[in-house]
Amino acid sequence: MRIDPSTLDLKEKVVQINRVAKVVKGGRNFRFSCLVVVGDENGHVGVGTGKSVEIPEAIRKGIEDAKKNLVNVAMVEGTVPHRVEGIFGTGKVLIMPASEGTGVLAGGPARAVLELAGIRDVRAKSLGSNNARNMVNATINGLSRLRTAEDIAALRGKTVVEITG
Repeated sequence: MRIDPSTLDLKEKVVQINRVAKVVKGGRNFRFSCLVVVGDENGHVGVGTGKSVEIPEAIRKGIEDAKKNLVNVAMVEGTVPHRVEGIFGTGKVLIMPASEGTGVLAGGPARAVLELAGIRDVRAKSLGSNNARNMVNATINGLSRLRTAEDIAALRGKTVVEITG
């Protein structure tokens, strides 16, 4: 199910700006590639990339792309419901629930995604590649796979008490 970005109050954060070159007959053509994360700090987050000759234009394109790739994030009282490992390429991010008051304990690119998703207390550890794109996409992958006890109960046609014991 696609999330309509026009109904959300989205904030954006630029994670990485990279100068890329294309070698042509007359020399090098430089462009800027941007990795952007958008989120409403209330359970919706997305990531996108944009490329252009000017940085602001690349950022704008990245934001547009990120709005097309929004995912829902299951949360329980400001943290994640259970441990989950997100994988994208060689990037692996382990996301773990934390008690209230812990804050967001996560490295660079993963921190941006978790903050914009609206998760206040969480621990995350990068286990694979420290490439920003892989880390951000692995974090998004992990967050999209989170399920609450209510979701699982509804899926199985049982009550939460029957599942948790």
